[in-house]
This record gives sequence, structure tokens and C-alpha cells, in this order.
Amino acid sequence: LEISTGGLRIHRHDELVQALLTRGLNPEAYAFYLEAFKYGAPPHGGLAIGLERLTARMLGLDNLRQATLFPRDRQRLVP
Repeated sequence: LEISTGGLRIHRHDELVQALLTRGLNPEAYAFYLEAFKYGAPPHGGLAIGLERLTARMLGLDNLRQATLFPRDRQRLVP
């Protein structure tokens, strides 16, 4: 059972620009963000605990939807 997830962020300016271009986004729209990475940024990342997954595990629930306040499906995309 996956309780948490995490990842490393892209911290190199050239890789960030390429990632934006690959997704069809204009790097100029992110100039304020990209500016900081021109001068170097340390590798960084994080992790987070999935509250619904933790709740389901603690309560012994079989279905994650039982621990979700507003479960999503094909008919319900917003609360």
C-alpha cells in the first residue's frame, strides 16, 4: 500500500526550459520563475503523505473511496 509519494524537482535552467518546450508551453510566461534558476539552484525535492490513504489504512477500509470526502469518478470531477 502506497502511503506517501515523493520526487525530485528539476533544478537546472536548461532542463526546465526544455521541459516547458516539450509540453508546448512558452518559457517567456515563466520568466519570473526561470530567472532564479539561471544562477543555480540546489537539487531539491519532497514527499507528502496521502491523507486519504493514511486514513483508510488506520481504519482498515478496503476501498480508498470510503476515506475520501469528495471521491472523483467519470461523472464527478469537482466537488
